[in-house]
Amino acid sequence: MAASEESLRKALAEKQSAVETQGNAVRALKASSAPKPEIDAAIESLNALKLEKSSIERSLQSLLTGSGSDTREAFRKAVVNTLERRLFYIPSFKIYRGVAGLYDYGPTGCAIKSNVLSFWRQHFVLEENMLEVDCPCVTPEIVLKASGHVDKFTDLMVRDDKTGTCYRADHLLKDYCNEKLQKDLTLSSEKASELKLVLATLDDLSSQELGAKIKEYGITAPDTKNPLSDPYPFNLMFQTSIGPSGLAPGFMRPETAQGIFVNFKDLYYYNGNKLPFAAAQIGQAFRNEISPRQGLLRVREFTLAEIEHFVDPEDKSHPKYPQVADLEFFMFPREQQMSGQSAKKIRLGDAVSKGTVNNETLGYFIGRVYLFLTRLGIDKDRLRFRQHLANEMAHYAADCWDAEIECSYGWIECVGIADRSAYDLRAHSEKSGVPLVAHEKFSEPKEVEKLVITPVKKELGLAFKGSQKNVVEALEAMHETEALDMKAALESKGEVEFEVCTLGKTVTINKNMVSIHKEKKKEHQRVFTPSVIEPSFGIGRIIYCLFEHTFYSRSSKAGDEQLNVFRLPALVAPIKCSVFPLVQNEKYEEVAKLISMSLTAAGISHKIDITGTSIGKRYARTDELGVPFAITVDSTSSVTIRERDSKDQVRVDVEKAASVVREVAEGQRTWADVWSTFPHHSSTTAED
Repeated sequence: MAASEESLRKALAEKQSAVETQGNAVRALKASSAPKPEIDAAIESLNALKLEKSSIERSLQSLLTGSGSDTREAFRKAVVNTLERRLFYIPSFKIYRGVAGLYDYGPTGCAIKSNVLSFWRQHFVLEENMLEVDCPCVTPEIVLKASGHVDKFTDLMVRDDKTGTCYRADHLLKDYCNEKLQKDLTLSSEKASELKLVLATLDDLSSQELGAKIKEYGITAPDTKNPLSDPYPFNLMFQTSIGPSGLAPGFMRPETAQGIFVNFKDLYYYNGNKLPFAAAQIGQAFRNEISPRQGLLRVREFTLAEIEHFVDPEDKSHPKYPQVADLEFFMFPREQQMSGQSAKKIRLGDAVSKGTVNNETLGYFIGRVYLFLTRLGIDKDRLRFRQHLANEMAHYAADCWDAEIECSYGWIECVGIADRSAYDLRAHSEKSGVPLVAHEKFSEPKEVEKLVITPVKKELGLAFKGSQKNVVEALEAMHETEALDMKAALESKGEVEFEVCTLGKTVTINKNMVSIHKEKKKEHQRVFTPSVIEPSFGIGRIIYCLFEHTFYSRSSKAGDEQLNVFRLPALVAPIKCSVFPLVQNEKYEEVAKLISMSLTAAGISHKIDITGTSIGKRYARTDELGVPFAITVDSTSSVTIRERDSKDQVRVDVEKAASVVREVAEGQRTWADVWSTFPHHSSTTAED
């Protein structure tokens, strides 16, 4: 807890005690019929104490709310109203009252999303020569059983005892703690410390501990105030069946990564059996959220863009790491979080060299993610990279960082960058029986003692017929411990039960079907399971934060209204340019149509408006869509080009207009360069 907050809470508690003591003194004086001057003096002292108490309360309230929750909510409402009114996105199935957690992107939203994904491909897939794949959304149960999702992809849920309405248990506890900390000025410093500790360890609470806290704090159903059930796990995957029989269970994928992992063997071969390499996938993912809220930030169907960078676990260096080592941005290592400090700017190279970031490849992707987000238009001062605490980390993970973006909802995780070690490939190797491994060839052979598993294919073929291949692959994929246990069982019993995951059943293996022994042999290569570095991008979350970071209002020229603007970079703007004839004039409209044709030929998205609406209102309409440039036709030989944020205009020949807009929209030149090259135009029209 910050010392200033702690001192204010203590001062407030002391002042409250003094007020109560003085109040008792006043009542005692009145009861004893003390002289009036004495009573008046005591009342004056009481009033002075109350004023001092009110002053401390205001200071504490100001500290707790910062810019003020009311201000944040008003800002968010203005943003969301504009987004829905201008059809960036809207609730799905709106005419049927919608479904929580499902949204439709409108024309402008689709264009922005397409531009974000296009830049993602350019920034990551093309830059790193990644192998892009596109896998099905429907996933067989066995795949997600191997990955751990069937057993562990759960949130703890509580139910309203009377209405049956369900809530996510940790969200109720989080909301309670935040509300008490922000609004309850009578909270003691000790109680505030306790609630902050609960928030810090929320992810580490067991079902029983979470239930105990909910009961201890008297938390009830938000809508009805009814008592709640004990927390119990709810699997977040949407279940389905594959085929008409209903005998092949499946799920809608909760992430895109598993499609890459199960294709590792073929991708490794496609890449010339060489490491490192990265595979990427953009696609829909599905999570049956218990109580979705916060608009695009927590939804039931969403777009993920994920990268799986496969690397030798003994060499996690990266050849391009020096390109990002000098970047400096806000980082929030776990030590600073645990000691109550704030994020601070750290040079990425220093974080890697000191071991704060586990390795160069992880550091390289953190740097690339920073560049990606800031080039999209995310405010670098409201972006931080937070390291996972020990209680958040999976047991197999080497290191994990989240790119968190601050918006009106607080700090939101938008990108996860994790070193997942070799967990995923090993899990699928064990479950499928197919070795998902890489090879390193030695320049000189090395003599090693190695366990050799040799399936006797003739015996296996006689016993298992068409399933022989599955059994052979499962035997060859055994780990050393499992193989030695099988060897001991075969020597003592002559046969052993063996699970073949790809067949979904257990088979009997006898001692003449497989040979297991250790022998010294010369190896020409090392066989190993690669580690994977995984950057995972929540595209909808990034886009929503981008909306908030680029939204602002400015006064009209007359000063009688506030006009909304999205300061979207041309890179992601849904429409790059608008084309307006200044007035309704046949010659101007013909010029506008010619410029429109030139823009289309140049591949520049644009909007032509030949209505009779005033030019100021047309500018305002497109500013609200985030359109960065406007061409105004006010003659047949030259036109003006207006930049959205500065509202500056230059005059350009009609023939050059489309090419100038294309160059500045595609980043080939800056607006400052355009401003210094062409004559300036000062409009006398009542713009904005």
